[in-house]
Amino acid sequence: MSFPDDLTIRFAGPGDCAVILGFIRALAEYERLEHEVVADEAQLRATLFGPRPGAEVLLVELGGAPVGFALFFPNYSTFLARPGLYLEDLFVLPSARGRGCGLALMSALARIAIERDYGRFEWSVLDWNRPALDFYEQLGARPQSEWTVQRLVGAPLATLAAYWSRPVPAP
Repeated sequence: MSFPDDLTIRFAGPGDCAVILGFIRALAEYERLEHEVVADEAQLRATLFGPRPGAEVLLVELGGAPVGFALFFPNYSTFLARPGLYLEDLFVLPSARGRGCGLALMSALARIAIERDYGRFEWSVLDWNRPALDFYEQLGARPQSEWTVQRLVGAPLATLAAYWSRPVPAP
């Protein structure tokens, strides 16, 4: 695969929070989940570039202009006894699709996983997102249909947290 000469990928920095938030909002709109976005630039700056970053972000650019992003973080496989790379979000602007931006991001993430000696590279995709499912299948990804994603947020998360009220000492 040959990529456009003006396509570049770089790690995002604190000055990119407005761009990252724009991509998050565009992704949420595409996924019909814009009502769930509560993130703001200050939260992104604190959680992505503060003293204990929760994730990393790659930006893909065409001609120096950001056209997409990938937000990822390490997870861990007890079966492999190795960390893995979990891709939380990948988004490319519709105007930049079909030019290799998504493939370049996925390839860069795979390279990061290999360079960091991670055991696997995983992500979730909405079951109705046929273009994404087809794209990932072309890359060789296989759905893990025997697993379902479970999620706690808000009141149920707080309720569960309240069951164990004793402190957990830091290591």
